Amino acid sequence: MIPAVATVATAREERVAQAARPAVRARRPVGRATFVVLIALAIFSIGPIVLTFFNALKTQPELAANPLGLPAQWQWSNFVTAWVDANMAAGLANSVVVVLGSVALICVVSLCAAYALSRLKVRGGTGFMSYLLVSSSLPTQMFLVPLFYLWTGLGLYDTLLGLILIYAGIYSPFATLLLRSFMIALPPELEEAARIDGAGELRILLRIVLPNALPGVLTIALVTGLSAYNEFLFAVTFIQSSELMPLSTTFFSFQQGYTQDFTLISAAGLIMIAPMLVLFLALQRRFIEGLSASGMGGM
Repeated sequence: MIPAVATVATAREERVAQAARPAVRARRPVGRATFVVLIALAIFSIGPIVLTFFNALKTQPELAANPLGLPAQWQWSNFVTAWVDANMAAGLANSVVVVLGSVALICVVSLCAAYALSRLKVRGGTGFMSYLLVSSSLPTQMFLVPLFYLWTGLGLYDTLLGLILIYAGIYSPFATLLLRSFMIALPPELEEAARIDGAGELRILLRIVLPNALPGVLTIALVTGLSAYNEFLFAVTFIQSSELMPLSTTFFSFQQGYTQDFTLISAAGLIMIAPMLVLFLALQRRFIEGLSASGMGGM
């Protein structure tokens, strides 16, 4: 009897273990057509960057004679010349200040707003959601004239703080919507347990919600940071002092002065896109995970 009982127990344990194992889906074989499409998309995306890199390492006569080939002699000094002549060190420092300030303000505003809209019973929350949807879809060009007069009157024109506030106002609606979609998917049991223990809403937000919503916060930080770094219209309109220009307007001014020297323009363009390209490649996994978890990956 004992061996039979042991056999039955062993079989039961095996069934429980099999039920606990995650189901392994059979992977479909990837066809050659899929590889061809992926390779074509990769070439379409990386090709212009590689071509710009090769052009930045050529001399001007060589670029005119051979615009699509490899450089005969690699002119690494073009990057140094472009860095110095375009004053890209000051532009990069200004861009870092603007991006970090905008991202910090956007994260604070969108985190508080998303928590209120997803967890608290806010009066008029539906109307506020509609307002966010409408405001995020409006073209930003329509705000130029009123913002110009308002910022001039407030003394925020031609200041980095004024540019940070503009970017925060532009990108906060989308960041709030994305982070709210992420918070809705979080289980509320931990928050209810914290409320029973006497924790306030601010403590719940900082100690419980924020650690669980960190992938969503990183996603909006990366998206808004890239947008603020690459934005040109408001930067060229509201910043006139050369020592306060971010990198986008610095590159534009350099391009206007070196219209004929496309090798230096290519080198300056690569210097401009390099920081954000490296940052995006380093955080792309978290970016995709956060965007997928928010439920807005198909937008």
